[in-house]
Amino acid sequence: MPGSARATTPGRARRSVDRTRRDVSIVDSAPLAAPGPGEEARRRAGVVSRGTRVYLRTLQPEDLGYLAAWAEDPFIERMVGSEFLGAYKHVYDKDPSFYDACLTDTTQIVLVVEANQGWDKPVGLARLFNIHLLEGYGFLEVMLTDQRAIRRGFGVEAGKLISYYGVDVLGLRRIEAKVYEYNRLSANSLRRNGFQQEGILRRAGYQDGQYWDMFVFGILRDEIDEQRRKAKVYLPLEGAEGDAREPT
Repeated sequence: MPGSARATTPGRARRSVDRTRRDVSIVDSAPLAAPGPGEEARRRAGVVSRGTRVYLRTLQPEDLGYLAAWAEDPFIERMVGSEFLGAYKHVYDKDPSFYDACLTDTTQIVLVVEANQGWDKPVGLARLFNIHLLEGYGFLEVMLTDQRAIRRGFGVEAGKLISYYGVDVLGLRRIEAKVYEYNRLSANSLRRNGFQQEGILRRAGYQDGQYWDMFVFGILRDEIDEQRRKAKVYLPLEGAEGDAREPT
């Protein structure tokens, strides 16, 4: 909640991160889900926050198959250039140990983006990384991995949800993001969520055999709170699976 964010200390925030990981381990202890209804139930487990279009859930071992496919997708690579997927592909060679590495990495939170209805597989990833709890800042990455999910408001809402998580649970006071100069969809999504373009990293990105500028965006905690007050629906992190409710 907005008030609790200001009372959050790095120690409490770290315990919140650890608690999220313990919740994941509970899910992991269950038998592997069977296709069909069992798979649907698995994908609706570990919900962290829910919006009107999408919900965010914890990463599970069964999701590594999705990561493997996304890491080979040239469209995702060109538009996002995710270091997360790059590490899974090139550093870990798609080894299952990558999952454990994600759980023990105290500098990032990785959540899977699921559509509330109409999709039989995840539509993307949202993560906070390079988290500095003492200084109170971290970096944001939201990627839609299914091109059919683009322009439906999924990415915008996923960005809202994980930003609220960063403020409410981790106590972050600032969130940053970088996008390629040609990725106008991501840049516009950030602007719609209240991020301000703060600068340009000239020729800092490399794709398609050439260097590109990277646009740097940032948002402060009070600006996130202002965006939340403007929203039609309040998206809490507490309650039954984070079901959306009207503001009070």
